[in-house]
Amino acid sequence: MKQAVHIGGPASAGPDLQELLGQVARGDQEAFARVYDMVCGPVLGLVRSVLRDPAQSEEVTQEVLLEVWRSAPRFQASRGSGMTWVLTLAHRRAVDRVRSAQASSDREHRAALLDRTPAFDEVTEQVESRLEREQVRRCVRTLTELQRESVTLAYYQGLAYREVAELLSVPLGTVKTRLRDGLIRLRDCLGVSA
Repeated sequence: MKQAVHIGGPASAGPDLQELLGQVARGDQEAFARVYDMVCGPVLGLVRSVLRDPAQSEEVTQEVLLEVWRSAPRFQASRGSGMTWVLTLAHRRAVDRVRSAQASSDREHRAALLDRTPAFDEVTEQVESRLEREQVRRCVRTLTELQRESVTLAYYQGLAYREVAELLSVPLGTVKTRLRDGLIRLRDCLGVSA
């Protein structure tokens, strides 16, 4: 019986990935071209399964292959196969890209929230305004009837002093005195310094 001769068998297959990585570590560009051809497809497939975006997957695959060229001297065959080492680099780089994209998205989200946040606390502003109005009402109630009437017409209804005097049928000087005395009493009640 004749034995079949296998052309292109193990002897002619050339160096395996581990040997090629050793040559790449010494700067052999032809060895890198062969490594590139051997690992490009698996690396792209792994990266695409993590990233899902074809354009980003191609970009990360190029980054991984560049990293293989630069870090080939760190490959140790005793710690695993060449393909495992390359795919580990690819997986790490793809995960880093996902984390970077998530961090960027988180930053944009926080920035958008800051843009929508009012410059002041609206609730606090409303509460303070309500408390101030209540304090003014309380202080207005401490005025005499004549002072309260004059202050209300002049400051809450916007009438001029002369119009207040005409409406109340009193001299202008009397209205001015009532307003002055009323405002002094309000100032003291509100705790406003002169």
